[in-house]
Amino acid sequence: MTPPVRVAVRDDATVVARLLAEFRTHTGRDWPPEATMRASVERLIGRDDTEYLLGGEPATGVVQLRYRHSVWFDADDCHVEDVFVRAEARGSGLGRALVAAAIERARQRGCRRLELDTAEENEPALALYRSLGFRSGGDEPGRLAVFMRRRIPENLPPGA
Repeated sequence: MTPPVRVAVRDDATVVARLLAEFRTHTGRDWPPEATMRASVERLIGRDDTEYLLGGEPATGVVQLRYRHSVWFDADDCHVEDVFVRAEARGSGLGRALVAAAIERARQRGCRRLELDTAEENEPALALYRSLGFRSGGDEPGRLAVFMRRRIPENLPPGA
């Protein structure tokens, strides 16, 4: 049976923030504090450009979706910003259900492209994403797309 997935509502902000804090800890970080994460979720959860999907009952997984308009596709893109499933729910199909639901939400919203990133050593996530049609590289065959980030140290709090 496919685990249930639903769009989070404002009353779910605490659950969403808790799962995101667990994801933060899972990745070996301790910043930002959970209270800061909750404030961010409360700020974003009602906006048109952000959705959170919760999976399981009670929720043991979360996906954060961010939408932005693309000049190149004349439609919104969907950035799958975070995918997290608690250890006890891994292997249950919840991760697949969450990402499949993210694809469906993006399709319903008229998005023409989804993007995500993951650590290159995260083989289970890479296998899952590939099985659902995600590909590394650019939109043009033979052309590599590289996802890059740059922090702005003077704007980061100590310890971040």
